[in-house]
Amino acid sequence: MLVMKSFLIISLLVFNINSMFSQSFLENQKNYERVKTAYKEKLSNVEMLLMASKLDLKDLQLLFRIFKQEKTLEVWGKKKADSSFKLITTYPLCSTSGKPGPKRRQGDEQMPEGVYKISQFNPTSNFYLSMRVDYPNAADIKNCKTGNPGNDIFIHGNCVTIGCFPIGDDAIKELYIMAIEASAQSQYRIPVYIFPAKMNAENMQSLISLYPEHKAFWENLKTIYDSFEKSKKNPLVRITAQGTYEIAN
Repeated sequence: MLVMKSFLIISLLVFNINSMFSQSFLENQKNYERVKTAYKEKLSNVEMLLMASKLDLKDLQLLFRIFKQEKTLEVWGKKKADSSFKLITTYPLCSTSGKPGPKRRQGDEQMPEGVYKISQFNPTSNFYLSMRVDYPNAADIKNCKTGNPGNDIFIHGNCVTIGCFPIGDDAIKELYIMAIEASAQSQYRIPVYIFPAKMNAENMQSLISLYPEHKAFWENLKTIYDSFEKSKKNPLVRITAQGTYEIAN
């Protein structure tokens, strides 16, 4: 009984600390002028988008999918208690760089491909507002041939890029609101899946015929794409010692 009470007390403390941190994070973000502007100009738009999917800003979990060939960023959402995601909206990428295939070194101007998470929010970005993608991950580091895979990959406003994902200032205002609200509800790492294209059979055949050197990588990445397409659930993905992706059972 004493052990159970101690566990309960520790659990409550952790919950309270997390809750305090979440509220502090959100309040801090809202102190920045660009975030204030985003809420003033775009909050009603965001609420309408979520309402159309029967979702709410105060009970929201997110997942992003980016398709380089289609130049789109999909925003998927769900309630915390739900198991599967719904498509909320799609934003066009207003600029791209590089070509199909993963980023493998600093300075190659490639937009990465793989399984990532949002790791940082920048309310004073040079590109209005930005969210950092946690590239390079362990797979990128393992497959880097030069020892320097590069870094500083962001989803951001404005419409210029060398390896990042710009969606323009209007769109980033909406996306930023959704993302910081979800993060404040303990979704500390929003999943970001980046693909060369919609990985259907036709696109796969075209991609591999043009860039056969990426065949093994794309076939591995397609398992992640297929899993989400089938279930609309966020798969639990781990990175193997060989630098490949594997869906955990």
